[in-house]
Amino acid sequence: MEELNLFLFLWMAAGHAPCPWLVSVAGALAVGGPWPCLALLGWTAWLYPRERGYLLAVLGCATLASMLAHALAAALNMPRPFMVGLSPAYIEHGARGSLPSAHATVMFTVALLCLRRPALHAAGVAIFAAASLTGWARIHVGVHFPADVPAGLLLAFAVAAVFAGLEHLCHRLFASTAVERAGRHANQLVRYLRRWLPALQVGRINDPPSSRRHVRDTSRSSPTSDQNA
Repeated sequence: MEELNLFLFLWMAAGHAPCPWLVSVAGALAVGGPWPCLALLGWTAWLYPRERGYLLAVLGCATLASMLAHALAAALNMPRPFMVGLSPAYIEHGARGSLPSAHATVMFTVALLCLRRPALHAAGVAIFAAASLTGWARIHVGVHFPADVPAGLLLAFAVAAVFAGLEHLCHRLFASTAVERAGRHANQLVRYLRRWLPALQVGRINDPPSSRRHVRDTSRSSPTSDQNA
């Protein structure tokens, strides 16, 4: 695996004999790749107001994914290509652990979570493509090995799976709470009706005799009034 990782890096990276224009393009993507994705999320939130809460949750999840990626990279402390002399670093970068790629983790996390929603599917596809290009660019400029990018993708899958599980659990809890609340209101209504309907019926039965006599007199007098007319 290590030999394959090294072979792919030597094939993909600029190395010590770079192509100037390609290094410039890769450097721009490696540094600025996440910003168009953030602008795309803002545009999507403007187009779909109902998804704004979900997108805020996605950004929060991306922040946690970034923290997790940096913690794992610090724990594993795998060297970067420029740290072992395989290539210069064509962008400014600190000499810290490279596996997994935090850029790949965050961007793939956002892409996967957007792909879960039909309204955000197009944005998810675009961000996934941007994450792949950014991963290639960071390999080309010498700050990541090829294995760092799929490692970020795997971590993004794990974070997205946890997010989806928590979302499903919250939906079930809130749905069950709403059903229980509706059930309590229905039971209260049934008890209220059981208490008052018999009382109303008893009130009709126990009308005063004078009122019932008045009703009978009225019914008897109606034919006479018709004949006089």
